[in-house]
Amino acid sequence: MALLTFMLIAFFLLSHTVSSAVLDGLSPLQPMTDGRTLVSKQGSFELGFFSPGSSSKNRYLGIWYKNIPGRTVVWVANRCNPIRDSSGLLTVNDTGNLVLSEQNKSVIWSTKLSKQPKKPMVELLDSGNLVVTEEDDTNSENYLWQSFDYPSDTLLAGMKIGRDLRSGLNRRLSAWKNWDDPCASDFTWGIEFDEVHKFPESVIRKGTAKFFRSGPWNGLSYSGASALKPNSLFSFVLVNNDDEVSYSYDLENRSVISRVVINETTSTWSRFTWIESEQRWQPYFSLPKDYCDSYSLCGANGNCIISDSPICQCLEGFRPKSQEQWNSTDWSQGCVRNDPLSCQKDGFLKFSGLKLPDTTNSWVNKDMNLKECRAKCLSNCSCMAYSNTDIRGQGSGCAIWFDQLMDIRQIQGVGQDLYIRMPDSELGKDGGKVKKAIVIAAAVIGGVFGILFLGYCIYRRRYLKDRTETITQNEGEEEDLELPLFNLSTIRIATDNFSVNNMLGEGGFGPVYRGKLEDGQEVAVKRLSMSSQQGVNEFKNEVKLIAKLQHRNLVKLLGFCIEGEEKMLAWTLLKEGRPFELIDKSLISCYDNLDEVLRCIHIGLLCAQQSPTDRPNMSSVVLMLGSTIDLPQPRQPGYFMEMDPTKGDYSSSKPESSSTNDLSITVPEAR
Repeated sequence: MALLTFMLIAFFLLSHTVSSAVLDGLSPLQPMTDGRTLVSKQGSFELGFFSPGSSSKNRYLGIWYKNIPGRTVVWVANRCNPIRDSSGLLTVNDTGNLVLSEQNKSVIWSTKLSKQPKKPMVELLDSGNLVVTEEDDTNSENYLWQSFDYPSDTLLAGMKIGRDLRSGLNRRLSAWKNWDDPCASDFTWGIEFDEVHKFPESVIRKGTAKFFRSGPWNGLSYSGASALKPNSLFSFVLVNNDDEVSYSYDLENRSVISRVVINETTSTWSRFTWIESEQRWQPYFSLPKDYCDSYSLCGANGNCIISDSPICQCLEGFRPKSQEQWNSTDWSQGCVRNDPLSCQKDGFLKFSGLKLPDTTNSWVNKDMNLKECRAKCLSNCSCMAYSNTDIRGQGSGCAIWFDQLMDIRQIQGVGQDLYIRMPDSELGKDGGKVKKAIVIAAAVIGGVFGILFLGYCIYRRRYLKDRTETITQNEGEEEDLELPLFNLSTIRIATDNFSVNNMLGEGGFGPVYRGKLEDGQEVAVKRLSMSSQQGVNEFKNEVKLIAKLQHRNLVKLLGFCIEGEEKMLAWTLLKEGRPFELIDKSLISCYDNLDEVLRCIHIGLLCAQQSPTDRPNMSSVVLMLGSTIDLPQPRQPGYFMEMDPTKGDYSSSKPESSSTNDLSITVPEAR
C-alpha cells in the first residue's frame, strides 16, 4: 500500500512537471497543452495559453514578452473563438499545419501552409514571430507560415503592414474590442493606395470610415505624420514595388523594447517603450495628436491650422460653402472657389508646409520632374493641384489631384509643398503670395512679430570709435529729432529693469526687450551694448533717418533714450546663423510657413550687404518675395565691417586694416 501511494505521488509530480515544462519547439510527436509554453531562444518572447483582463474562463493562445511583468500580449491566434476551459491543445498535424483544438477535438484555429513540408518545424523567434519551416531547408527565412503575416493589435520591429501583391495578403492591425476581449474590432490600421498608381499612405479606419490619414509617403516620411520622421529610436522603410507595398520599422538599439499598438477604447495609435528602471511602458507618441488630425475636419478645400482660431480656414482663393454653418464651427461642407476656373488662363499658387490631400483621386508618375508635372496638370482642366512624390534631393516624381482637395492641414517641419490651381483673377490680386510673404515680414510687438528685413536697407555704416562726446554737448540737437525723448527710468519700468524674461533676442549690437509703457502700449526696446562703438552723433543721425523713413514693412520708431552710455531703439536683430531665433517663441506658432519667414530674412540680408551694388533693387525684392527662384547667398552685412576712407566706396571683399580714424556718413539713396 505504501509502495502504491509512493508511485501515485511520483506519477503526479512527474505529470505536473511535464505539463508546466518549457518547450523548445513543437512537432507532431510533441504537442503543447494548457500550462506549457514555447519560449524563444534568447528568452525574449513566450507562446502559451492565457486569460485576458478580468476573464477567468476564456482561454486564448497568444504570444507575450517573456520578462516583462503583467503579461503584455502582442499576438493572439484564436482572437474571436475562445476555449472555454483549460483543455486547449496545440499540435502539428500530418500536413505540417498548426492546429488548436479543445479536449473534444473540435478545431478552434489552424494555419494554412503555402506548401506541405516533409519535416515541419515550429519555432518562436526572438522577434516575436511564430514560424513554421521545413527542417531541412538551409534558408532559415523560407517560412511556410508566420504569425507576422496575421497581426493582431500590435506592430513589432521587423513586422510589416501593407499588401503582398503576389499573394494578395493584406496585413492590417485591428484593435481588441476591449481589455477582456481580444476579438478584432472595426478600429484598424493599414497601408492604402490606388491599385494603378500606388501612392501609399497610412490610414486608420473606424469601420469603413477614415479616422486618420498620414498623408502620402514622400521618400523620407509621411507628409502629415511627424511621428514617423527620422529619429534616434527607430528607423523605418516603405517598400513600394511590383511585389509589395508595405511599411515596417527596425529598432536602432536592440536593447530598446518598443511596440506600436492601436486601441479601440481610446481610439489611438500609440508607440510605447519599456522603461526597465521604472518597470512600466512609457508612451512615446500617439495619434491622433490633436483635433486637426481628425479626417477631413475642415471639409473640401479647407486647411486645418491648429494654432488658429477657428482652426479651420479656407485655402487662399476659396470661401466657406455655407458661411452660416462655418460660423457655427460646422466645417463639414468645406470651401468653394471665389471665382471659377477658366482652364486656359489658370495658374498655380504654392502652399508650403501641408499634409498633402487625400490621394483617392490622384495620378502619379515617378519619372516626371516638377516642371513637367506642372505642364501635365495645366493641360488637364480637371487637375486641381500637383506636387512632387519624392522630396529627397531636389525633388522628383509627379502627383496630381483631381476633384476637391480633402483632409489638408498645416504642419511645420514635415509638411510638403502643394501647387493649387487658381483662376487668373486670384493670381492677379494684390495680395496673393507676395502679400502673404510681406505680412509675415511685417512687424508689431503685440501683433505680428517683425523681421524688419527692409529696415537694414538704409545703408547703415560703421561708426566712429571716438566715444568721448557727452550729452551736454548735444542738448540743442535733441530738439531736432522730433521724437519723444524717454528717460531711462521710464524704460527700466517698461522692461522690468531689462528682465531676461522680456528679452526677445540679441545680436551684435545688443539685446532687444519687450516692454509696456505706462499708457499700456507695447514696444520693442533695443539696448545698444557698451561695446557697439557707436558714438552719440552716429546714433542720432540714424534715429533721424529711421524716423523719417516711412514704409509699411517697418516698425514705427516711437522714441529714443540717451542717458550716460545708454542708447536704445535702430528694433529686433537678425541673429547670426540662427534666423528663426528672431521670432518670439510665443508667436512662432502664428506663422503658417516658416520657410517663407526664412526667405524674408534671406532677402533682408541681401538688402543689407556691404556694397550697394550687391543689393537688389525693389523690383527684384518683390520678384523674390513672390516666386520660388533660388536666392544668391548674401555677402557680409555692412554694419559688421570696418571701412577704409582711403578706398573710396565700400567693397564687398574683406577690408584692409588701417590706422586712420573711420568716418561714417549716411546718405539715403533711391534704388
